[in-house]
Amino acid sequence: MSAWLTAVSRLRTTRIEAVKIESPTVKTFSFKDSLCARAKPGQFLMLWVPGVDEIPLSILEADKNATVSVAVKKIGEATQALHSMKAGDIVGVRGPFGNSFTERSGTILLVGGGTGIAPLLFLARRLKLKRAKVKFTIGAKTRQELLFLDQLYALCGRENVLTATEDGSYGAKGLVTHLLWQLIKEENFDMIYTCGPEKMMLEVFRLAKEHGIAVEASLERVMRCAIGICGSCTIGRYRVCKDGPVFNTNQLRNIVDEFGFWRRDFNGKKIPVE
Repeated sequence: MSAWLTAVSRLRTTRIEAVKIESPTVKTFSFKDSLCARAKPGQFLMLWVPGVDEIPLSILEADKNATVSVAVKKIGEATQALHSMKAGDIVGVRGPFGNSFTERSGTILLVGGGTGIAPLLFLARRLKLKRAKVKFTIGAKTRQELLFLDQLYALCGRENVLTATEDGSYGAKGLVTHLLWQLIKEENFDMIYTCGPEKMMLEVFRLAKEHGIAVEASLERVMRCAIGICGSCTIGRYRVCKDGPVFNTNQLRNIVDEFGFWRRDFNGKKIPVE
């Protein structure tokens, strides 16, 4: 094991510096950690909730002041416990782990859903520094669940952020992937990045493949060790924590039998992707 991997794999404790409510089910937590502050867009960390569990989280932001932010949806025991915590409370952190998105210039399309918007927002900030032309499409079930809209409007320009809600409460009515057909017809994209529900990303992959556009997708799986040992995050020939979480077009082609269809539960049993 390299010195870097040894360092990032060691549990450090830190205090929550700020908690921000993003939606009825999502909060952003910020804390100091000098190692995770060196993360690149797409990488993840393991956050330990004392007395409960350790969970993998995509990194929303990492800055020069060693402040790191993660967006957390309340869905299970650990995230519920985390949502009850406040500034000053202690958490544990390991990471950053995994690979990152490649940062390309040119005309870029980002497609996000739910908390999958978080790492894409991190990426968009970096792409804008490269003077890339960024178009962002985001989707959710309702207006309340659309995350980071104000930040996206400020970063990309309102005209470059397209929204869709399943109930039609904001933006186009329907799935975010419905917006892509027309977008891809109207504009030549050099790259598509996507993160969010896996069935959404599968559709993005199919559209990108049909139009000959390179794509990178950030996958989510059960993760325990975060360094490729336990095998809980296996998909096809890959381990998401080590070979991913970001997968490119060629890698996605190698896992088409599982990507968007199957994942493993906490007992290692294959179950359908919802």
